[in-house]
Amino acid sequence: MANCTRGGLFPKSRAVPGTFSMLRRVWWSVVFAALVPILSSGQAAQGNSSVPGAAQAKADSQPPTPGGSIATLDPWSLYRKGDFAAAVDGYEQLLKNNPKSADAYAGLARVYLQQKNVDMASQTVTKGLAVSDFPSLHVALGEVQFRQGKISEAEQEWVKVINSGHPDARAFLGLARISDAVAMYKRGKTMIDKARELDSSDPDVERHWIGTLSRSERIKYLERYLSDANDDDAERRTHTQHYLDYLKARAKEGGGSCRLVNDVTSTEIPLARLFRDADHLRGYGLEVKVNDRKGTLMLDTGASGILLDRGMAEKAGIGKLIETGIGGIGDTGEKNGYVGLAKSITIGGLRFENCPIAVMENRSVVGEEGLIGADVFDDFLIDIDFPNEKLRLSELPKRPEDSGQPAGLHSDDEEDTDAPHAEPAAAAADATSQRPLSPPTRTFHDAYIAPEMKSYTRIYRFGHDLLVPTFANNAPSKLFLIDSGAFWNQITPAAARGVTKVHNDPFTTVTGISGKVKTVYSADQAVLRVGHVHEKDQDLVTFDMTGISDNCGTEVSGILGFAMLRKLDLKIDYRDDLVDFNDDRKPKALEIH
Repeated sequence: MANCTRGGLFPKSRAVPGTFSMLRRVWWSVVFAALVPILSSGQAAQGNSSVPGAAQAKADSQPPTPGGSIATLDPWSLYRKGDFAAAVDGYEQLLKNNPKSADAYAGLARVYLQQKNVDMASQTVTKGLAVSDFPSLHVALGEVQFRQGKISEAEQEWVKVINSGHPDARAFLGLARISDAVAMYKRGKTMIDKARELDSSDPDVERHWIGTLSRSERIKYLERYLSDANDDDAERRTHTQHYLDYLKARAKEGGGSCRLVNDVTSTEIPLARLFRDADHLRGYGLEVKVNDRKGTLMLDTGASGILLDRGMAEKAGIGKLIETGIGGIGDTGEKNGYVGLAKSITIGGLRFENCPIAVMENRSVVGEEGLIGADVFDDFLIDIDFPNEKLRLSELPKRPEDSGQPAGLHSDDEEDTDAPHAEPAAAAADATSQRPLSPPTRTFHDAYIAPEMKSYTRIYRFGHDLLVPTFANNAPSKLFLIDSGAFWNQITPAAARGVTKVHNDPFTTVTGISGKVKTVYSADQAVLRVGHVHEKDQDLVTFDMTGISDNCGTEVSGILGFAMLRKLDLKIDYRDDLVDFNDDRKPKALEIH
């Protein structure tokens, strides 16, 4: 949740909370372009190879080194154990001994990505490709491009390697991440199974594969995963342990999954106005009844599940199931929180039972009683009609293979027919947003775009985050988060400098659940183009979003906030990763002053 205020000689209120998410981001990613054909077995189609040097792959994969070898120095094993500093030293020694070692360059780039040093990873791959065109370097190049937000380019690199006749576990892993992020879950399951078949000892492959299991299986494999050496840093390991604790607690509690208990296929719920002061609207909320306690929670497309402040949680009788950390925008780190269970949640005509709730220990959630993510309604087609102040929920188009599934409030982790968007290593706070699982086996479906939804915009979905390609002025598209909790449109300094001028801005403060952002800038006028909408923004808030990008696993270059979204009828299909921006006034540009 971001809160932007501005002062100075001529104070201008820069309103109010812009919720980013209270929950940790996860590392799944997405892409628009269709895959080069890959056989359903997971084996690459053979044929024309576009990977230079592919014919020499087997001979050149591990060239001999005068002073040591990958086998003796073993930096890859150090990487898999999470000893990244030692792995860097090992790979650098290998490159001193053999400056043309493709595997050493690829491994070193991978370590830098784990250290969140994207620039060094990119430089390393570039150096490697200057001396070798070996497929392993192209796989590493795809991983760097993926983190840079060049998703289509990454996909192309991985597909080329596989189709060249050199199946690589990490190439299949990359394609699994892409498939999951565009709701191609069935295809993604094929890709991650193939990756694990090729290399089950890779902790990155193992993490993603665990995410496809039922709850009971996931508990078993997470226990093993945490007992073995892996490349998790301390923060991720803590989050994984919290998540395992949550799964065990839910299994022990034995109350079943969060479920809709009344037969509702469509409904309309009024949006409640939330004001900064008597004259200024800052967002919209929903009246939510948790057990017997009513409250108004900010409706936030940048959040997930339901988050309450401690006061409302205590009055609603929400006990502590597990402790967790809760974070969002800001530079002061996570806040203390916990996950509890609500016996009932009532929203409009919908009533859910046995649902987990995230709770902050603070007495307020950046000035609110709490937040409700739009993704809690992801069994429905969600229509947030901001101009008419209505939330409409209706049935999603039936997929050809659908037999019918009961709706639920997606804040649990037990039963579902689709793959999750979150890894098992996600924060325990994300336990309230993990997509449910169905024991003993799971059914995976690919996205279905119904004829009536052909005009919708396909999005990149990372966990609950909805990232949409957005054009600023005439620059190539960047990924922006759709965040109705953030008031103003926001952009990173790097993205802003590519399209307009950036200035230091000591008068603007950006705060969120994780405190204040230390350094804030402002950018001059830019025209943002997304879907059917053009938005002329006179004064963009600008700050570094590296932490957000690291948690998503790809570059997030900006945020589309409430000041823009409030003028639109926004439709969201979480099942198929689609959105529709409906502006009755198009093609006239919208303006923010």
